[in-house]
Amino acid sequence: MSIEGLIITPTKIISTIGGDVFHGIKKSDSGYVGFGEAYFSTIEPNAIKAWKRHREMTLNLLVPFGEVRLVLHDDRSHIPIPGIFQEVILSRKNYQRLTIPPLVWLGFQGIGAKQAILLNIADIQHNPLEVDRKSLKDIPYNWN
Repeated sequence: MSIEGLIITPTKIISTIGGDVFHGIKKSDSGYVGFGEAYFSTIEPNAIKAWKRHREMTLNLLVPFGEVRLVLHDDRSHIPIPGIFQEVILSRKNYQRLTIPPLVWLGFQGIGAKQAILLNIADIQHNPLEVDRKSLKDIPYNWN
């Protein structure tokens, strides 16, 4: 079952002499709802960063280097089956953009042998007042 409002968009890597070009997002893409800021996060192998949700922000996540397992948990009251999980692995081999709507819980884990870099192209600037957090054990998920 797929989380309502989640968009997974195949994204291009263009090989060029001297280095590659990694597409991120265009104004005409279905996941684009505005621009507020872009930022990078790193994650170490086997490290888990969970749980966080934004009440207003739409996230557009890409992983150009490394490998990351993203776990989404949807407990929104308006969906037919609250409490579902969806897992997506992003990497250079599986280079896609994951668009996450507001109010969906997110956790992620570095699953490759090296540090990974995750890019978020957000529709609004970060505001700590619109973020909810839970500890890793507050949402039961088997990360193994």
